[in-house]
Amino acid sequence: MKKEASYLSGKTVLITGGTGSFGKKFVKIVLEKHAVKKLIVFSRDELKQYEMQQQIQDERLRFFIGDVRDPERLHRAFHGVDVVVHAAALKQVPACEYNPMEAVKTNILGAQNIINASIDNGVKKIMALSTDKAANPINLYGATKLCSDKLFIAGNAYSGKENTRFSVVRYGNVIGSRGSVIPLFREQAKTGVVTITDKKMTRFWITLEKGVEFVIQCLEIMHGGELFIPKIPSMNIMDLANAIAPKCKCKVTGIRPGEKLHEVLLPEGEAYRALEFSDKFIVEPHIQAFEEGRHQGGRRVNPGFEYSSNTNRQWLTAGQLKKMIQ
Repeated sequence: MKKEASYLSGKTVLITGGTGSFGKKFVKIVLEKHAVKKLIVFSRDELKQYEMQQQIQDERLRFFIGDVRDPERLHRAFHGVDVVVHAAALKQVPACEYNPMEAVKTNILGAQNIINASIDNGVKKIMALSTDKAANPINLYGATKLCSDKLFIAGNAYSGKENTRFSVVRYGNVIGSRGSVIPLFREQAKTGVVTITDKKMTRFWITLEKGVEFVIQCLEIMHGGELFIPKIPSMNIMDLANAIAPKCKCKVTGIRPGEKLHEVLLPEGEAYRALEFSDKFIVEPHIQAFEEGRHQGGRRVNPGFEYSSNTNRQWLTAGQLKKMIQ
């Protein structure tokens, strides 16, 4: 496949959490489409790294065992790196609720370690992955990711006159990722009954491929301090269940602790700094060191605007979902 000329061309790129769902898709797309000099997978699990090495044969691919909690290991791994994509996190909402200290160590202190190691090693661009649960958070996972987002945005002021720049991408549920409700519904379909927490529940949805492509696009255009939000479709949980398990009965179990009826990607409190484009929103930083108007062609959203999964203009049909899954 012909490699695309892009910002990543000739760069050494490192992805934390590189053996996760997003990481594996990111590695696949970058190696196939972009002429990177080197791509480093940084993660904790040596078995997943071994399995990945067997599946992907590319001389540009490197593997680095380490934990974002370990600043010394990060410092060593970031030596000579141009671009970092930070995808490592503790993501499961119930696990974070029952293991709050562990979530803080990985999601918050890990973000701090990434920032310090990036500045100290002269990394040019860092893109951190966030979640819709970081907007108006009600669970610990969302709270730690909101704190992480704030750290990365503030990292631009922390780096001072250095050329290290940090931005954040925030999007919704990923179709096909580990922990997604879709694999759960498929498994439950074998029993004839799927569990629904609330029939009115809605969620944003994006494919892994589109998530990766959006991150790469934002790396190209980022100046530092922005929060990038893609425009993606919503779907009602009942429509989702009917698409995945059309012949099954639905059992309503009630909303779980830390779970919302609807998710928000752009809350009203952040929207006053947001620019709307045809395919995304960009929330500009309020750090005084960064000038406004760096992204041309966007329009200010109206006062009181909120980008929520239940008032979204884009909706997925059952047919569209099945096509996206395939």
